[in-house]
Parts: sequence; structure tokens; C-alpha cells
Amino acid sequence: MRGTEELRRGLVRYLAGAGVEAVAAWPGEHCSPAGQAVAAVSLRACSGGPPGFQDYLGERYDEAAGRWEELYGKKVRLTFGLDLYAATAAQVQEGLDALTAALARGGPEGLRPVAFSAGETVWRKEAGRYFCPVQAEFEAWSYAVTGEDGAFLDFTVRGESRG
Repeated sequence: MRGTEELRRGLVRYLAGAGVEAVAAWPGEHCSPAGQAVAAVSLRACSGGPPGFQDYLGERYDEAAGRWEELYGKKVRLTFGLDLYAATAAQVQEGLDALTAALARGGPEGLRPVAFSAGETVWRKEAGRYFCPVQAEFEAWSYAVTGEDGAFLDFTVRGESRG
């Protein structure tokens, strides 16, 4: 996957495939179908220590270019908001149960879930819905490919494969 926006949209697709109604949180989408909670997915944080791609990860062969490329990068931790909105508190609880089950099975594109938390369900007058703050953390790799002159050509945030 390329970039954090694609990772966020990948998480929306993963949750939808696991039976959880999910939308990208911005620009503020959080309408839910009748009788079902919806998770508003946002990227809250990306951390990985000092900036840059300081660790040598190895090489890969680019068949299109007919040459080997060097990869540099580091492990990063992505924190996603999965805030739940619903018409009733019971629907929020059902949505939380579905989210928990979906993340217990894994994550999108090989992202490895490493933490999950949910807060208290409250009524949000401005939204006209019940709300439960939820977040999940995943580990991924951020890496860059170098050109023949050693300059970085592009970077990618990619999920870690599970064995």
C-alpha cells in the first residue's frame, strides 16, 4: 500500500468485508443505516522514532526496470480511530462486538493489530447519535526504494506479513 490515506481506506474495506459498517471519518461521514452502528475510521497517529529511512532492509528485483533495488525503512505504529456512532446504545455495543471480532481475526493487507481500546458510550446531542470512542493500533513497515544514484525514489507504508 502507498501512503496513509490508502491504509485508512484499506481498513474501511477490511471492516466492511468482516461485516462491520465502516466509513472514512473525514470529511465527517458518520451516518449509519437504521438498526446498525457505523465505525468512523480515521488515522490518529503514526509513530516510528526518528525521521528517515535509516535501516537497511535488503534488496528486491524490479523486473520492469531489469535491476535490483535497495530498500531502507523502519517499523512504524499506526493508531486508527474507529469511533462508533449509532441510534441506540445497544447498537453501539453490537458494533463494538463486531469490531472486536473483526480485529481478533487480523487486519487489512497484513497489518498486525497490537492494541485495541474503547471508551464509554455517551449520547452526542450535536450528532443526534450515541457515540463510543474506539481506537486500534497496528504495526507496519515504512520503507523507501533507492535509485541507481542512491537517492530515494519513493516511499511506502506497508503492512507486516503474518507467519
